[in-house]
Amino acid sequence: MKELLKPKVLKPGDTIALISLSGGRGGDADLLTRFNEGKRRLESLFGVKVITTPNALKGSDYLYQHPEARGADLMWALNNKDVNGIICIMGGDDSYRVFPFIDAEVIHNNPKVFMGYSDIASWNTLFAVAGVMSFYGPNLLTPIAQPVKLDDYTMQAINKSLFSKEMIGEIKPCDSYTNIEWRDVSENDIVWTKNTGYKLLQGKGKVKGRLFGGCGAPLRQIMGTKYFPKPEFFNDCILFLEIGSPYGSSLAGLHELRAFDAAGLFKHANGLIVHQLNEEEEKILLKFLKYEANREDIIVLENVDFSHRTPMTIMPVGAMAEIDCEKISFTVIESAVC
Repeated sequence: MKELLKPKVLKPGDTIALISLSGGRGGDADLLTRFNEGKRRLESLFGVKVITTPNALKGSDYLYQHPEARGADLMWALNNKDVNGIICIMGGDDSYRVFPFIDAEVIHNNPKVFMGYSDIASWNTLFAVAGVMSFYGPNLLTPIAQPVKLDDYTMQAINKSLFSKEMIGEIKPCDSYTNIEWRDVSENDIVWTKNTGYKLLQGKGKVKGRLFGGCGAPLRQIMGTKYFPKPEFFNDCILFLEIGSPYGSSLAGLHELRAFDAAGLFKHANGLIVHQLNEEEEKILLKFLKYEANREDIIVLENVDFSHRTPMTIMPVGAMAEIDCEKISFTVIESAVC
């Protein structure tokens, strides 16, 4: 993967635009309270000014019916000189419908912090194709506006990735995790599970590469289109993939792996990072790598905190990273902003 343009570092006083590029639930009546809490947290915790793009809160029905409005919002935010960064309100499942309304040159000519996860993986890919680094990380509604408070692990990831020009450094596993919570619950209702840390599924030594990946389902939707990178794009990269998740089956995960392989992701990649897998998923992945992708050599690090659970770290798409098999560690060895 070639080096991508870095956006400018965020700082207190900057303006963040909240946008609905996928699902539009943030503007629905039952989630407006949560939206407002997330907006308040961004302002109070990071000292930024928070605005919404013109169509962001028009509701899920309107935004589903008007993908062109979603596209216009991104062009507005990128062209607006007063906007320093863009954070997605939530994921969804149909971002690809917006792409015909996007001018990739606007993305390239206005590199700004852009962050989101789940269906936003397709947008991270579009930014990469346009030559700009972006951030696979927290959406507003979850985990920024999660019940009770924003956890320290996620907040630290935001500060290190978006608000600092220093090297991001080692990404350590979280101490404990919980499921994404959409209900309005109290602290006593949240069940935390002690984390077992990273697990090395296969490989040895150290490997470096630029990060690329995200949630498998949205990536599959744009494969074979002009919005998805050519096979040579993945040379020497470190893939991070949430396969068959969050609601798919083990078989769906295998189908995604095969699709990724057909698109050239595995052929020349240097490493693979995955979310927490169950025993069956581990067996399917290792079998696939050995007999189908012919990559029994590739380093695979499991249980990294970038998937559909809380807390989560940030994966800067295009940043240089390192996996160390001896230490069982994962490090982003550069800054993601300039």
